[in-house]
Amino acid sequence: MIVLYQKLTYWLSEHPSIVTFRWSHTHSWGSTWSFLFTSIALYLTLSTLLHLLLGLILKPGRPVPLGPIPAIHSLSMSLISATIFAGTLLSAASEIRETRWFWRRSKTPFQWLLCFPLGTRPSGRVFFWSYLYYLTRFFHMLRTFFTILRRRRLASFQLFNHSILTFTSFLWLEFSQSFQVLSIILTTSVYSVVYGYRFWTAIGLPSACFPFVLNCQILLLACNLVCHVGVLLLHFFKGGCHGIGAWIFNSVLNGFVLLLFLKFYVNNMHSRNRKCGSDEVNEGEDKGCLNQ
Repeated sequence: MIVLYQKLTYWLSEHPSIVTFRWSHTHSWGSTWSFLFTSIALYLTLSTLLHLLLGLILKPGRPVPLGPIPAIHSLSMSLISATIFAGTLLSAASEIRETRWFWRRSKTPFQWLLCFPLGTRPSGRVFFWSYLYYLTRFFHMLRTFFTILRRRRLASFQLFNHSILTFTSFLWLEFSQSFQVLSIILTTSVYSVVYGYRFWTAIGLPSACFPFVLNCQILLLACNLVCHVGVLLLHFFKGGCHGIGAWIFNSVLNGFVLLLFLKFYVNNMHSRNRKCGSDEVNEGEDKGCLNQ
Protein backbone atom coordinates (compact mmCIF):
# COMPACT_ATOMS: atom_id res chain seq x y z
CA MET A 1 0.00 0.00 0.00
CA ILE A 2 2.85 2.39 0.80
CA VAL A 3 4.47 1.70 -2.58
CA LEU A 4 1.14 2.25 -4.35
CA TYR A 5 0.61 5.54 -2.51
CA GLN A 6 4.11 6.71 -3.44
CA LYS A 7 3.51 5.90 -7.10
CA LEU A 8 0.16 7.69 -7.10
CA THR A 9 1.74 10.69 -5.39
CA TYR A 10 4.44 10.84 -8.03
CA TRP A 11 2.14 10.54 -11.03
CA LEU A 12 -0.54 12.85 -9.61
CA SER A 13 1.52 15.58 -7.93
CA GLU A 14 5.29 15.14 -8.37
CA HIS A 15 5.65 14.43 -12.08
CA PRO A 16 7.78 17.14 -13.78
CA SER A 17 4.95 18.04 -16.17
CA ILE A 18 2.73 18.79 -13.18
CA VAL A 19 5.30 20.59 -11.02
CA THR A 20 6.54 22.83 -13.86
CA PHE A 21 3.12 23.61 -15.34
CA ARG A 22 2.42 27.24 -16.20
CA TRP A 23 -0.76 28.72 -17.67
CA SER A 24 0.32 30.44 -20.86
CA HIS A 25 -1.56 31.82 -23.86
CA THR A 26 1.16 30.51 -26.15
CA HIS A 27 1.75 27.05 -24.68
CA SER A 28 -1.56 25.99 -23.11
CA TRP A 29 -4.19 24.75 -25.55
CA GLY A 30 -7.48 26.62 -25.28
CA SER A 31 -6.00 29.39 -23.13
CA THR A 32 -6.97 32.43 -25.20
CA TRP A 33 -10.07 34.58 -24.85
CA SER A 34 -10.84 34.12 -28.55
CA PHE A 35 -10.84 30.33 -28.15
CA LEU A 36 -13.13 30.55 -25.11
CA PHE A 37 -15.76 32.76 -26.74
CA THR A 38 -15.58 30.90 -30.06
CA SER A 39 -16.01 27.49 -28.45
CA ILE A 40 -18.96 28.60 -26.30
CA ALA A 41 -20.63 30.28 -29.29
CA LEU A 42 -20.06 27.13 -31.36
CA TYR A 43 -21.55 24.99 -28.58
CA LEU A 44 -24.69 27.12 -28.39
CA THR A 45 -25.03 27.28 -32.19
CA LEU A 46 -24.57 23.55 -32.78
CA SER A 47 -27.00 22.67 -29.98
CA THR A 48 -29.68 24.94 -31.44
CA LEU A 49 -29.12 23.77 -35.01
CA LEU A 50 -29.25 20.10 -33.99
CA HIS A 51 -32.53 20.68 -32.16
CA LEU A 52 -34.07 22.46 -35.13
CA LEU A 53 -32.75 19.90 -37.62
CA LEU A 54 -34.21 16.97 -35.71
CA GLY A 55 -37.52 18.80 -35.57
CA LEU A 56 -37.56 18.96 -39.35
CA ILE A 57 -36.41 15.39 -40.02
CA LEU A 58 -38.03 13.28 -37.29
CA LYS A 59 -41.49 13.07 -35.83
CA PRO A 60 -42.06 15.05 -32.59
CA GLY A 61 -40.99 13.12 -29.49
CA ARG A 62 -39.19 10.39 -31.42
CA PRO A 63 -35.77 9.78 -29.78
CA VAL A 64 -32.55 8.96 -31.61
CA PRO A 65 -30.98 5.71 -30.32
CA LEU A 66 -27.45 6.24 -29.05
CA GLY A 67 -26.64 2.75 -27.82
CA PRO A 68 -23.86 2.57 -25.20
CA ILE A 69 -22.42 6.03 -25.97
CA PRO A 70 -24.05 7.86 -22.98
CA ALA A 71 -22.97 5.05 -20.62
CA ILE A 72 -19.40 5.22 -21.89
CA HIS A 73 -19.42 9.00 -21.51
CA SER A 74 -20.70 8.73 -17.92
CA LEU A 75 -18.08 6.14 -16.99
CA SER A 76 -15.33 8.24 -18.56
CA MET A 77 -16.46 11.38 -16.74
CA SER A 78 -16.64 9.51 -13.43
CA LEU A 79 -13.08 8.21 -13.80
CA ILE A 80 -11.74 11.56 -15.02
CA SER A 81 -13.43 13.41 -12.14
CA ALA A 82 -12.03 10.93 -9.60
CA THR A 83 -8.53 11.39 -11.08
CA ILE A 84 -8.75 15.19 -10.94
CA PHE A 85 -10.08 14.97 -7.38
CA ALA A 86 -7.15 12.80 -6.25
CA GLY A 87 -4.61 14.86 -8.17
CA THR A 88 -5.90 18.17 -6.80
CA LEU A 89 -5.99 16.83 -3.24
CA LEU A 90 -2.41 15.48 -3.38
CA SER A 91 -1.14 18.56 -5.19
CA ALA A 92 -2.76 20.91 -2.70
CA ALA A 93 -1.14 19.01 0.17
CA SER A 94 2.26 19.32 -1.55
CA GLU A 95 1.81 23.02 -2.28
CA ILE A 96 0.77 23.72 1.31
CA ARG A 97 3.79 21.83 2.62
CA GLU A 98 6.25 23.65 0.35
CA THR A 99 4.85 27.20 0.51
CA ARG A 100 3.53 27.36 4.05
CA TRP A 101 6.60 29.24 5.23
CA PHE A 102 5.44 32.18 3.10
CA TRP A 103 1.91 32.57 4.45
CA ARG A 104 1.71 30.58 7.70
CA ARG A 105 1.59 33.70 9.89
CA SER A 106 -1.56 34.98 8.22
CA LYS A 107 -3.45 31.83 7.13
CA THR A 108 -4.19 28.25 8.04
CA PRO A 109 -4.01 25.52 5.35
CA PHE A 110 -7.79 25.51 5.01
CA GLN A 111 -7.81 29.28 4.61
CA TRP A 112 -5.19 28.90 1.84
CA LEU A 113 -7.61 26.61 0.01
CA LEU A 114 -10.19 29.40 0.12
CA CYS A 115 -7.95 32.42 -0.31
CA PHE A 116 -4.70 32.54 -2.31
CA PRO A 117 -2.07 35.00 -1.02
CA LEU A 118 -1.70 38.20 -3.05
CA GLY A 119 0.77 37.76 -5.89
CA THR A 120 -0.10 34.11 -6.65
CA ARG A 121 0.77 33.09 -10.21
CA PRO A 122 -1.08 30.44 -12.29
CA SER A 123 1.71 27.89 -12.20
CA GLY A 124 2.49 24.68 -10.38
CA ARG A 125 0.59 21.60 -9.32
CA VAL A 126 -2.87 22.87 -8.44
CA PHE A 127 -3.08 24.97 -11.58
CA PHE A 128 -2.20 21.94 -13.69
CA TRP A 129 -5.29 20.17 -12.35
CA SER A 130 -7.31 23.36 -12.67
CA TYR A 131 -6.31 23.40 -16.35
CA LEU A 132 -7.40 19.78 -16.81
CA TYR A 133 -10.68 20.60 -15.07
CA TYR A 134 -11.17 23.48 -17.51
CA LEU A 135 -10.61 21.14 -20.47
CA THR A 136 -13.11 18.60 -19.11
CA ARG A 137 -15.81 21.28 -19.21
CA PHE A 138 -15.90 20.80 -22.99
CA PHE A 139 -16.35 17.06 -22.49
CA HIS A 140 -19.28 17.84 -20.17
CA MET A 141 -20.98 19.68 -23.03
CA LEU A 142 -21.60 16.39 -24.84
CA ARG A 143 -24.45 15.66 -22.42
CA THR A 144 -26.41 18.49 -24.02
CA PHE A 145 -26.29 16.73 -27.38
CA PHE A 146 -27.30 13.44 -25.72
CA THR A 147 -30.31 15.22 -24.22
CA ILE A 148 -31.32 16.69 -27.57
CA LEU A 149 -30.97 13.36 -29.37
CA ARG A 150 -32.64 11.15 -26.76
CA ARG A 151 -35.28 13.44 -25.25
CA ARG A 152 -35.78 15.76 -28.23
CA ARG A 153 -35.71 18.89 -26.13
CA LEU A 154 -33.34 21.84 -25.80
CA ALA A 155 -32.91 22.76 -22.12
CA SER A 156 -31.93 26.42 -21.75
CA PHE A 157 -30.72 25.75 -18.19
CA GLN A 158 -28.29 23.12 -19.46
CA LEU A 159 -26.97 25.44 -22.17
CA PHE A 160 -26.37 28.37 -19.83
CA ASN A 161 -25.03 26.16 -17.04
CA HIS A 162 -22.34 24.53 -19.21
CA SER A 163 -21.42 27.85 -20.81
CA ILE A 164 -21.09 29.71 -17.52
CA LEU A 165 -19.14 26.94 -15.79
CA THR A 166 -16.71 26.77 -18.70
CA PHE A 167 -16.27 30.52 -18.57
CA THR A 168 -15.70 30.58 -14.81
CA SER A 169 -13.12 27.76 -14.94
CA PHE A 170 -11.23 29.85 -17.51
CA LEU A 171 -11.29 32.82 -15.13
CA TRP A 172 -9.78 30.66 -12.38
CA LEU A 173 -6.66 30.17 -14.46
CA GLU A 174 -6.50 33.57 -16.13
CA PHE A 175 -6.61 35.51 -12.85
CA SER A 176 -5.25 32.89 -10.36
CA GLN A 177 -8.59 33.19 -8.63
CA SER A 178 -8.97 32.21 -4.98
CA PHE A 179 -11.29 29.36 -3.96
CA GLN A 180 -10.70 27.34 -7.13
CA VAL A 181 -8.80 24.51 -5.38
CA LEU A 182 -11.57 23.79 -2.90
CA SER A 183 -14.20 24.23 -5.59
CA ILE A 184 -12.49 21.67 -7.83
CA ILE A 185 -12.19 19.21 -4.93
CA LEU A 186 -15.88 19.57 -4.06
CA THR A 187 -17.12 19.51 -7.64
CA THR A 188 -15.07 16.55 -8.86
CA SER A 189 -15.97 14.51 -5.79
CA VAL A 190 -19.66 15.04 -6.55
CA TYR A 191 -19.19 14.50 -10.30
CA SER A 192 -17.39 11.20 -9.77
CA VAL A 193 -20.39 9.94 -7.78
CA VAL A 194 -23.07 11.44 -10.05
CA TYR A 195 -21.56 10.16 -13.28
CA GLY A 196 -20.89 6.81 -11.67
CA TYR A 197 -24.58 6.67 -10.77
CA ARG A 198 -25.56 7.63 -14.32
CA PHE A 199 -23.38 4.83 -15.67
CA TRP A 200 -24.97 2.46 -13.14
CA THR A 201 -28.49 3.26 -14.34
CA ALA A 202 -27.47 3.45 -18.02
CA ILE A 203 -26.43 -0.20 -18.02
CA GLY A 204 -29.81 -1.24 -16.61
CA LEU A 205 -29.09 -1.47 -12.88
CA PRO A 206 -31.74 -0.21 -10.43
CA SER A 207 -31.94 3.51 -9.69
CA ALA A 208 -32.41 5.22 -6.34
CA CYS A 209 -35.90 5.73 -4.91
CA PHE A 210 -35.29 9.49 -4.70
CA PRO A 211 -33.87 12.14 -7.11
CA PHE A 212 -30.23 11.23 -6.45
CA VAL A 213 -28.57 13.52 -8.99
CA LEU A 214 -30.71 16.51 -8.01
CA ASN A 215 -29.89 16.06 -4.32
CA CYS A 216 -26.16 15.88 -5.12
CA GLN A 217 -26.43 19.13 -7.06
CA ILE A 218 -28.19 20.81 -4.14
CA LEU A 219 -25.47 19.63 -1.76
CA LEU A 220 -22.75 20.98 -4.05
CA LEU A 221 -24.47 24.36 -4.41
CA ALA A 222 -24.90 24.63 -0.64
CA CYS A 223 -21.19 23.88 -0.02
CA ASN A 224 -20.15 26.41 -2.66
CA LEU A 225 -22.38 29.07 -1.13
CA VAL A 226 -20.83 28.58 2.32
CA CYS A 227 -17.32 28.69 0.85
CA HIS A 228 -18.07 31.92 -1.03
CA VAL A 229 -19.00 33.55 2.28
CA GLY A 230 -15.69 32.29 3.70
CA VAL A 231 -13.72 33.85 0.83
CA LEU A 232 -15.43 37.20 1.38
CA LEU A 233 -14.63 37.18 5.11
CA LEU A 234 -10.99 36.19 4.53
CA HIS A 235 -10.55 38.92 1.96
CA PHE A 236 -11.64 41.67 4.35
CA PHE A 237 -10.15 40.32 7.58
CA LYS A 238 -7.00 38.44 6.48
CA GLY A 239 -5.23 40.90 4.23
CA GLY A 240 -6.88 40.19 0.88
CA CYS A 241 -7.26 37.31 -1.55
CA HIS A 242 -5.69 37.11 -4.97
CA GLY A 243 -8.01 37.43 -7.95
CA ILE A 244 -10.85 38.91 -5.93
CA GLY A 245 -12.12 40.91 -8.92
CA ALA A 246 -12.56 37.73 -10.95
CA TRP A 247 -14.09 36.09 -7.89
CA ILE A 248 -16.75 38.82 -7.67
CA PHE A 249 -17.61 38.44 -11.35
CA ASN A 250 -17.59 34.66 -10.90
CA SER A 251 -19.94 34.97 -7.94
CA VAL A 252 -22.42 36.97 -10.03
CA LEU A 253 -22.38 34.24 -12.70
CA ASN A 254 -22.78 31.54 -10.04
CA GLY A 255 -25.70 33.48 -8.58
CA PHE A 256 -27.33 33.47 -12.00
CA VAL A 257 -26.78 29.69 -12.25
CA LEU A 258 -28.26 29.28 -8.77
CA LEU A 259 -31.41 31.18 -9.77
CA LEU A 260 -31.76 29.04 -12.90
CA PHE A 261 -31.27 25.91 -10.85
CA LEU A 262 -33.85 26.93 -8.26
CA LYS A 263 -36.33 27.62 -11.05
CA PHE A 264 -35.56 24.22 -12.56
CA TYR A 265 -35.85 22.54 -9.15
CA VAL A 266 -39.23 24.13 -8.39
CA ASN A 267 -40.58 23.21 -11.82
CA ASN A 268 -39.25 19.67 -11.45
CA MET A 269 -40.84 19.15 -8.03
CA HIS A 270 -44.09 20.67 -9.27
CA SER A 271 -44.20 18.24 -12.20
CA ARG A 272 -43.40 15.32 -9.88
CA ASN A 273 -46.16 16.25 -7.45
CA ARG A 274 -48.62 16.67 -10.30
CA LYS A 275 -47.65 13.25 -11.68
CA CYS A 276 -48.08 11.70 -8.22
CA GLY A 277 -51.51 13.23 -7.87
CA SER A 278 -52.48 11.87 -11.27
CA ASP A 279 -51.22 8.40 -10.33
CA GLU A 280 -53.28 8.43 -7.13
CA VAL A 281 -56.44 9.33 -9.00
CA ASN A 282 -55.93 6.83 -11.79
CA GLU A 283 -54.52 3.90 -9.81
CA GLY A 284 -55.81 4.50 -6.30
CA GLU A 285 -52.39 4.14 -4.71
CA ASP A 286 -49.43 6.34 -3.81
CA LYS A 287 -46.67 3.85 -4.42
CA GLY A 288 -45.47 5.72 -7.49
CA CYS A 289 -45.16 8.95 -5.55
CA LEU A 290 -42.93 7.42 -2.93
CA ASN A 291 -40.55 6.15 -5.58
CA GLN A 292 -40.00 9.46 -7.33
